[in-house]
Amino acid sequence: MRKFLATLLTAAVSTGALAGGASAQDAVKIGMLQGFTGPTESLVKPMALGGEMAIKEVSDSGIFLGGREVVSVRGDSTCIDAAAATAAATRLVTSEGVVGINGATCSGATTAVLNNVVRANGVVMISPSATSPALSTIEDDGYFFRTAPSDARQGQIIADILQRREIGTAALTYTNNDYGKGLADAIQAAFEKNGGTITAVAAHEDGKADYSAEVGTLAAAGGEVLIVAGYLDQGGKGMIQASLDTGAFDKFVLPDGMVGESLTDNFGDALDGSIGTNPGTDSPGADMLAKLSEGKDFKGDDPYVPECYDASALLLLAMQAANSTDPSVYKDKIMEVSNAPGEKIFPGELKKGLQILADGGDIDYVGGTALEMIEPGESAGSFRETEIKGGKWETVMYH
Repeated sequence: MRKFLATLLTAAVSTGALAGGASAQDAVKIGMLQGFTGPTESLVKPMALGGEMAIKEVSDSGIFLGGREVVSVRGDSTCIDAAAATAAATRLVTSEGVVGINGATCSGATTAVLNNVVRANGVVMISPSATSPALSTIEDDGYFFRTAPSDARQGQIIADILQRREIGTAALTYTNNDYGKGLADAIQAAFEKNGGTITAVAAHEDGKADYSAEVGTLAAAGGEVLIVAGYLDQGGKGMIQASLDTGAFDKFVLPDGMVGESLTDNFGDALDGSIGTNPGTDSPGADMLAKLSEGKDFKGDDPYVPECYDASALLLLAMQAANSTDPSVYKDKIMEVSNAPGEKIFPGELKKGLQILADGGDIDYVGGTALEMIEPGESAGSFRETEIKGGKWETVMYH
């Protein structure tokens, strides 16, 4: 029955299913709202390509809502400029006619878009990388989801790693925004609960030429390592540079926003022994996504690439399950298609998942992150622990 209805839908305009009075044969547009410029630029390039790979996979299947094409429309959230993110999201929704948004990258931009665009226009947004704990309780009218786990969990993971490595004291710096403050608070609370000591905490602003004053404050308090809850292409990088230049710290703990090859390309083996954390799994889906990306301009296991692939896949599978591109309708299918019961669906199997849904069956989308969505619409999450050795990131274990 569901497949029959999907066929009917492609033959006529359905005002309940199609945004803006679009023809049933028009391409379905998905907004790719990421920080293409700004402090996470190097992180975002592979993320967006991963998300667009899932969009192409669905479009090429020939069975999405009876054979409709799906396209990605990019918007630049800049990561840290709330006004620019809001303007980009507004353009995507009101001018481009997107029916769902993959993004935004960073928590501050995500919050601004959620408050000013998503709720006002009733459009679904799934962030692959906005991790602020505050987003777990924000008013969203049921339109916001994230395939990344909250930093409340990352804080505990970092604390446990430091305890296992017998690191008892640490200085802490964070980028002065929602993401940085929320993550820093989570790390400090968990580390101190485990018996560790945070010797000093200092915020840093992005875009400065010199971070020696902030580093000097932290160095005066001491600590075996410096925890840098920042961005790898901006202030976090600057804090590391000032630390190395002055000899204040030579070992760093680097949460997700600092994990990327641009950092090791810049500093090389000067960062050897430093520890990184970012969402990741050693699940079958992760391996499958890595293989799918071979020969392309990105790696399927780069930070947040699996989460971005999964965000696009969830948007489109939910539309197929609802037999509708109307966000007010398909938003209620996001949790359904991402959890049991149903046949497990992995990267590269989106056509299979679409067919099962078209035939009226159930799926459990596992994706590239071993996805398990929990209330209020976010990933329960697994993390990868890495260490820099010989100037390269190496995986230590998964948590």
